[in-house]
Amino acid sequence: MINRSALLKDLQRELPKIEKDILAYSESREDLTAHLQDEYKKAKEAGRTAEHFVSWREAQITQAAVSWILTCVFVRFLEDNDLLAEPVLSGPVSNQRDENPLQFAKERMVAYFNENPTHEEREYLFSLFEQLEKFLVIAELLDHRHNPLWQIPVSADGAKRLIDFFQKIDAASGEIVHDFTDTEWDTRFLGDLYQELSESVRKRYALLQTPEFVESFILDYTLDKAKDTFGLKGLRLIDPTCGSGHFLLTTFQRVFDDWVRREPGENNRVLAQRALDVVHGVDINPYAIAICRFRLLVAAMKVAGTTKVKDAPDFHFNLACGDSLLHGRRFEWQGQGIQTDLIEEDPIKHVLEVEDKEKLLKILGQQYHVVVGNPPYITVKDKALRAAYKAKYATCFREYSLGVPFTERFFDLALNQKDEGQAGFVGMITTNSFMKREFGKLLVGKYLPNKDLTHVVDTSGALIPGHGTLFWSTKPDTIIC
Repeated sequence: MINRSALLKDLQRELPKIEKDILAYSESREDLTAHLQDEYKKAKEAGRTAEHFVSWREAQITQAAVSWILTCVFVRFLEDNDLLAEPVLSGPVSNQRDENPLQFAKERMVAYFNENPTHEEREYLFSLFEQLEKFLVIAELLDHRHNPLWQIPVSADGAKRLIDFFQKIDAASGEIVHDFTDTEWDTRFLGDLYQELSESVRKRYALLQTPEFVESFILDYTLDKAKDTFGLKGLRLIDPTCGSGHFLLTTFQRVFDDWVRREPGENNRVLAQRALDVVHGVDINPYAIAICRFRLLVAAMKVAGTTKVKDAPDFHFNLACGDSLLHGRRFEWQGQGIQTDLIEEDPIKHVLEVEDKEKLLKILGQQYHVVVGNPPYITVKDKALRAAYKAKYATCFREYSLGVPFTERFFDLALNQKDEGQAGFVGMITTNSFMKREFGKLLVGKYLPNKDLTHVVDTSGALIPGHGTLFWSTKPDTIIC
């Protein structure tokens, strides 16, 4: 059984050690140092950062360290819940298999090193991840092109530290310290890791999970109304700041349940993919997308009745790492209805290694029946990004909070009345500071009056840690494409 608080606490202690290991290893390898410097140069020239190289590199190393840790967490969850054919990393000693899973995994490692005597623990983990990558349903999670663990690896000692962590036995009980068994396949614990694992990432991206009741509240007034208005077939929802995927997971389950009620005789695998086709997500944080993809995979397997990864359908997920404010097309401009064919054909001038340009163009190149999310509220410290956002969003004023351009972007991504005969539905939880401070002047005075707001609910007195105003509109019908 997953002990969420103990797991988080232990991984928080482990992360700085893995970061230190990766930094030292990258500095010892000329090719890795040159690679990071080249990526930094490209990002700086493209206006994606104005940070000093050392600060920028620190963020990349943290992302890689988290990726290594999370990938091991994903493997442990799969093997502990018997979703893999055999244990490959560890497993609970009390597992109901005939053999001891941990011992089986250790013997598997011994056999690997016997066959590859010059390899070390890093090569073993790479081999393990490559074997899992062969399963189509999990390939994107471990994609060589976009998962940072391939570009910024740990040392052999770092890999051994990870293996030792996930194989550690409690001396008093004789049980494995961290058991990932969960009969319900509940992956919400990954949201805790998303928000709290790295303090530096939490501050950099203002990570904050949406409370479940707020998430349900917003979907009641957006997703449910969109289903009534547009129907289930072809329905599209996007969270442009999807984080660990709470909005997307709940949407997936609601839409799947709707299809089951409508077509009870249809194969659940087919209905699972129909529900996945509805949900779209983008996030600037690479490991947010990894967590979201893994959670949707487990949810889809569960409703489809699939108990082994090797037997899972080749589910398709509409997820991409990227900056929703910079990437993709604009469908309105300053609220003035400039047509999309006047906007450059390829709006993505630069992508990081963790970003997939083709997917970003597709996901952020269309409008949606529903746009929901919990965007970050911080002010942008990086002067290059601050200038880039201000150039694209007319509502940005003075020392603006990111809640301002994201409000504009959410409406921008919603379907307009001209094309559909009915506008899309928008819902978000954001800071209430835009109503109180000068930076919200253009948003309040010029932009929002052109939108049909049906609800503005101030929750500043409610017990929602870190949140201010719950704000959403269900009819952005003045958006012009």
